[in-house]
Amino acid sequence: MAIQWFPGHMHLTKKAIGERIKDIDVVIELLDARLPASSANPMLAELTGHKPGLKVLNKQDLADPERTVQWLAHYNAQPDTRAIGLDASQTTPARALVEACHALSPHRGGMAKPMRVLICGIPNVGKSTLINTLAGGRKAKTGDEAGITKLEQRITLADDFYLWDTPGMLWPRIIVAKSGYNLAASGAIGRNAFDEEEVALELLDYVKRRYAATLAARFKLELEPAQIEAMEDEALLEAIGRKRGALLGKGRVNLQKAAEIVMHAFRDGSLGRITLETPEQFAAWLAEGQLLDAERQAKKAARGAKGGRAPAAES
Repeated sequence: MAIQWFPGHMHLTKKAIGERIKDIDVVIELLDARLPASSANPMLAELTGHKPGLKVLNKQDLADPERTVQWLAHYNAQPDTRAIGLDASQTTPARALVEACHALSPHRGGMAKPMRVLICGIPNVGKSTLINTLAGGRKAKTGDEAGITKLEQRITLADDFYLWDTPGMLWPRIIVAKSGYNLAASGAIGRNAFDEEEVALELLDYVKRRYAATLAARFKLELEPAQIEAMEDEALLEAIGRKRGALLGKGRVNLQKAAEIVMHAFRDGSLGRITLETPEQFAAWLAEGQLLDAERQAKKAARGAKGGRAPAAES
């Protein structure tokens, strides 16, 4: 199943970023530390790629710390890019952001040349919560649903430091299949765009391979990690449903309810500190996705040529 979700207001966000970017000095992209590359918007990179970028791995307190170190090193090795981690326990993140932005654009600062920063991110990545912390009050709407913020707004962090917030934005075509599942598991995609049971099975398939002991402890499965790793995904989901009392009549497991339990545990961190990808893994997924997408585009072009008309370009 290919997961896609691009509501109409995201088209407006894309247009607003394109118009704003010419006046921006640094672009902050807020990423989910549990799925850094899957939560990085390739369309945003096209719109802002010529500007210095600060990658902020948010929710690092929910992510695997060893893998967070790998991701920070990965992004810090890229030109005109810095990366830092943030989490909910940090009550004064403004200093870290301001210092990182000045390092990326050292010639900006002071009333004559104020720092102008654009902050972007996918839905439900924690951007509105961060904005409220930075602004010292409830400036942005927050919630656990994708697509809460709908309007661009400006926040003044200092007399010479302006921050523009934008609504959460995905991209029209997610060509990395695994990214679609990871985004859905994290809550970045609206519930009507995916099958929760299918996403939960994909999540368990990955988590059991590295975090089997965590699964056993969280759901009291009374199984050894090796046993959990060897289980079929459907059997594992059913075992979790039974342990949590997600039952229908005659002892049957409510797999929909079990799927909701698994995803909720991942989203709120009660499942443990888990990261769903490494830089190397994502690079392999991306290469595979690009190959499959090129094949699809070639078939589409061939059908268009056979029909005597040029195929419409996909956005």
